[in-house]
Amino acid sequence: MSAGDKIQNAAEKAAGKAKEALGNATNDHDTAQEGRNDQSKASAKQAGENIKDVFK
Repeated sequence: MSAGDKIQNAAEKAAGKAKEALGNATNDHDTAQEGRNDQSKASAKQAGENIKDVFK
């Protein structure tokens, strides 16, 4: 995994956490769920990159 991919995945995960926190703070359940979904996507991307690294 390149450093750029790691940074991008970490940024996406952080943005998801921020969106989730905003949704929780404003009692907006849809925004909070979107944040959790964004975090899951970033984690899945990172897992895929880790798998590709194993087979290099």
